[in-house]
Amino acid sequence: MKVLVDTDVWSEALRKNKGKKSAYVDELVDLIQEGRVEIIGPIRMEILSGIRDQEIFDAFSLNLSSFVDRTIPSEVYVLAAKFFNLCRRKGIQGSNTDFLICACSVYWRIPVLSKDKDYLFYKKHLPIELIQPRKIKR
Repeated sequence: MKVLVDTDVWSEALRKNKGKKSAYVDELVDLIQEGRVEIIGPIRMEILSGIRDQEIFDAFSLNLSSFVDRTIPSEVYVLAAKFFNLCRRKGIQGSNTDFLICACSVYWRIPVLSKDKDYLFYKKHLPIELIQPRKIKR
């Protein structure tokens, strides 16, 4: 089964921190090796947005070019807007990209890997599936 990997996991994986990476990064690596990663254009844009150094931008862009964006049909955008409105009525705020990720997850019936705790609030009202890393670091 494919997995839609959220921006926060990609960002941590691509950073050059010398510290230990989280179990989410390990999971991303495993998913890549298994050929199970899905990415969409808006996630790619979020990853690359705000990178001031052109060399780093180019390196990240090149690394991500190995992953083809899954095409998002119009009805997924409509579903994302529906999810946005539903959650807003319930007092839950979120970004347009988050709700697009939720809509893709539901439409394609694939889980989301994200460190973002907001997805736990979305899950209370939306039929999304979230996954956790298979190997938790201690």
